[in-house]
Amino acid sequence: MSTPLFAIEGVTKRYGGLTAVQGVSIALQAGELVGLIGPNGAGKTTCFNLITGADTVTEGRVLWQGEDVTGLRDWQRARLGMARTFQNIRLWKDMTVRDNVRTVCRAAAQAGWLDGLLRTPRHRRVEAEVGARADELLERLGVASLAALRAGDLPYGPQRKLEIARALALEPRLLLLDEPAAGMTPSEKTDLMQVVQGLRRDHGLTVLVIEHDMRFVMGICERIVVLDHGELIGQGTPDEVRRDPRVVAAYLGSA
Repeated sequence: MSTPLFAIEGVTKRYGGLTAVQGVSIALQAGELVGLIGPNGAGKTTCFNLITGADTVTEGRVLWQGEDVTGLRDWQRARLGMARTFQNIRLWKDMTVRDNVRTVCRAAAQAGWLDGLLRTPRHRRVEAEVGARADELLERLGVASLAALRAGDLPYGPQRKLEIARALALEPRLLLLDEPAAGMTPSEKTDLMQVVQGLRRDHGLTVLVIEHDMRFVMGICERIVVLDHGELIGQGTPDEVRRDPRVVAAYLGSA
């Protein structure tokens, strides 16, 4: 088997005397769409934080294409190709929907401040490309019609989609979605399932998704990893996970 796009190996995270994650190992091959599930407090978001560098590892390693990136900061990992959304939505709520995405696109383009100050031809070209990219992402997520609205005025579902559009503006290879369907209507969830599958299919993205909606996660993921009390208790295809007694006892059976 080829080297995984990313992996965590024996990762543990302690906060004083509390162990939030204990010896967890997960690996994703390029192009996989994998779900990370478990009861509340299982350590799912902590794993996301350790993968992306938002939090530091107590023990274990984080690997990117086989290289140890455990010591890199979150912004350094983002430049490698990791992007995420958050369980608690983090938008610039006073900016328009379009400017939320344009700002991230501009950062990804690394436009020089001097070019902007002098309004050089390069600056104008980059600005045109940034605007076109932002519009493309908003269209892809189905919120283009809301582009001129203030982000904080959006309903919860479109805010979730906007946050995904912003993550995609970083042009990642690995997209981590933390409860992307939370607060969405059934029809919005169905639409989002198609969007996520399309992103993986059309852009070769690798996707790791945390989600409590079992219809959502079982419907789009080809493999599922299950945590309970900070430990990995099972993984496999959706059908295998459904039949795993430990998973049923810890999570599915109590849903």
